Amino acid sequence: MQTLLTNPAPVDEKTPYRWRWAALLVILAVEVMDLLDALVTTIASPAIRADLGGSLSLIQWLGAAYTLAMAIGLLTGGRLGDIFGRRRMFVVGAAGFTIASLLCGLAPSPGILIGARVVQGLFGAVMLPQGLGIIKQVFPPKEIAAAFGLFGPIMGMSSVGGPVLAGWLVDADYFGAGWRMIFLINLPLGLLAVGGALRFIPRDVRDGTRTPRLDVPGVLFAAIGTLLLIFPLVQGREHGWPAWAFAMLGAAVPVFAAFAWYEVRRERRGADPLVTPSLFRKRAFTGGLIAGLVFFAALIGLSLVYSLYLQIGLHYSPLKAGLTSLPQALGAVVGFGIAGAGLAAKLGRRLIQLGAVVMAIGAGALWFTVRTVDTPASPWQLIPAGALMGIGMGLLMAPFFDIVLAGVEQHETGSASGTLTAVQQLGGALGIAVLGTVFFDLVPDEGFTDALVGTLAGVIALLGLTFLVTYLLPMRARPEE
Repeated sequence: MQTLLTNPAPVDEKTPYRWRWAALLVILAVEVMDLLDALVTTIASPAIRADLGGSLSLIQWLGAAYTLAMAIGLLTGGRLGDIFGRRRMFVVGAAGFTIASLLCGLAPSPGILIGARVVQGLFGAVMLPQGLGIIKQVFPPKEIAAAFGLFGPIMGMSSVGGPVLAGWLVDADYFGAGWRMIFLINLPLGLLAVGGALRFIPRDVRDGTRTPRLDVPGVLFAAIGTLLLIFPLVQGREHGWPAWAFAMLGAAVPVFAAFAWYEVRRERRGADPLVTPSLFRKRAFTGGLIAGLVFFAALIGLSLVYSLYLQIGLHYSPLKAGLTSLPQALGAVVGFGIAGAGLAAKLGRRLIQLGAVVMAIGAGALWFTVRTVDTPASPWQLIPAGALMGIGMGLLMAPFFDIVLAGVEQHETGSASGTLTAVQQLGGALGIAVLGTVFFDLVPDEGFTDALVGTLAGVIALLGLTFLVTYLLPMRARPEE
């Protein structure tokens, strides 16, 4: 029985796929769509809550529901591409993401909006992992580095450009849609992505290899453990930290332990594990997972808290708040440019450490600025610190994925990429849950400025941990035999 090819052979150097660069543009387009949707609610959340109502935890769930669903789904999304075909799953994911965006834009209540965000995250997790395999399939080896080199700048600019776009759309109030336009704008983008995929991404190749099986129990273990970890961190504060919140946090530990035991046992039986256990015997990869978890927790958590400080604390409009974050985007471009000029190849993992230090200095500069100004800070006073944080972010992210995956063997690439991206999303959800909770806990007693200062201390601590992990563990290793 013929099945889908899980590891397509490299394309012929002499006759590479004709539409490979158009296919790359389609893949990059959905990457941008995903990153924007992960971040636009950081700016639009006050307007959403004012319109739909709900508690303060709604602000956290708007981001955490998406990233949490994405983290769980990414472990499965790559495997679905191996089973049913990358092109097919890319189209299904893009179409489902577009429909879920429409549901978000039409949501009449907080509960329905959060549910639609979960659906968005799940379909995004089906769509995104296919890009890596498609690029490796359609590009000759000599062009792959150039293709992947476009991801860093696109991710950096999108991650901080999302709030600017959200602020503009909310303030512009096109067609009277208000905040809903941040989701409805995905409709033409999603339709173009689906059409572009059908036109430019090659059909799935088939051969006679065995069809991999989906690890359903592994998916359930991962989903339950992650939910036990995130839910009490978001909802516990609102309910006064009851016993059930700590019980759920404690229960997450044995669930994840059972997940690890089951994956090892499944691999020994010759079955297809959801996550390849051998990856965690590589110190470089394990260190990269830990570093990615804490860094993206700091990055995404700070984005939410800073937006709330600007809009609720300083009474900035959504557009003004988004524009105040724009220097981070420009700083990220500078950081990527510096890294791409040869610094990444020269410094290796030390560039990750340098980026963490520069970003921590930027966070410290922001702490000093909001602490020392006599009147509410103006955008011009906040710009230098934001630009410095952006430069640090660009320096850190430019070499990160390449270095972490350097010690991974060829047959482990798919599982490693999916696991690393899932941990990145989980870090974002943890950052929203933990740093958002710290911020909301401090606001009633300390005020918005002191709440931001307290949260910045947590961000600096997370960046320090990122530095420490990359210092203690080797982040570039040869594939183990």
